[in-house]
Amino acid sequence: MSDLNAKRDLRGIVASLHTAFDEAGRVDLASLERLVHHAGEAGCCGVLATAVAGEVGSLAPDERSQILRTVRSSAGDRLRILAGVSAPDIATSAALAEEAAALGADMVMWQPPAGLQPLEIMDGVRSLGAHLPVMLQDLDWSGPGLDPALIGEMAAGIEALQAVKIETAPAGPKYSAVARATGGRLHLSGGWAAMQMPDALARGLDAFIPSGLLPVYVRIFNFWAKGHEGAARELFEEILPIIAFSNQHIHVSIRFWKLEHLMKAIFTTLHARPPVAELDEIQLAEAASLAKRAIALEQRWRTGSGS
Repeated sequence: MSDLNAKRDLRGIVASLHTAFDEAGRVDLASLERLVHHAGEAGCCGVLATAVAGEVGSLAPDERSQILRTVRSSAGDRLRILAGVSAPDIATSAALAEEAAALGADMVMWQPPAGLQPLEIMDGVRSLGAHLPVMLQDLDWSGPGLDPALIGEMAAGIEALQAVKIETAPAGPKYSAVARATGGRLHLSGGWAAMQMPDALARGLDAFIPSGLLPVYVRIFNFWAKGHEGAARELFEEILPIIAFSNQHIHVSIRFWKLEHLMKAIFTTLHARPPVAELDEIQLAEAASLAKRAIALEQRWRTGSGS
């Protein structure tokens, strides 16, 4: 069992990794290695692999294994590894969690399949927790997500449940509701609600899990943690046009950050698998312009010249 303590070890920015593909559509492990190294150099505390941003629904079981093995070997000791194990049924997720443990992951992230009853969700967390600490993904693109009372009950009764990634609409009040329901025991992170980051920081979130602008997110988080709220807000406002574009839709986000990774020579192609839609000509031009801005901001804060 991993010795990870989420509250201690995952405070800051966790990079949600995109899956790189070559021109033939195969997983590009060399590009993935570069992306992991980039996350480490940016100051991230961990990486999340085989999740929604990584097009996990299109990955074969052996590809998921290859990705986790590559991420583990690339991360060394500087990054904690979170493995997405969501699947249509609990038994498959439990098998993925067992394999993730064998491949050196520190934690699993699980989104309960739609339609599960509360007792089934609790059983699922227990099944996964037999292998690794669990981050529960509370994902609802347009609604309130899981009942905070259920999360609180699980936090009190399931030791392996250490964290919740909240991605609901709206997210801010849900962060506070879950914190109250769990007595502050669980590590809380935000993902999709990037445009409300100051709201989340004001509510005391432990981590954020974005896909790009990693050195910038690290600096925003650190500014806020050190009491420099004004500097954090000022820097956040610089990235708003970028994340306003990228967070239109998960498919736009995947395409945009793959373009940015390509422009930085981290990825070698823009390839994404169905059902990820392509950007049209106008979107692509806007994405290229904003990606240049993102790269300039990353360079400024990665080198420390923006301090």
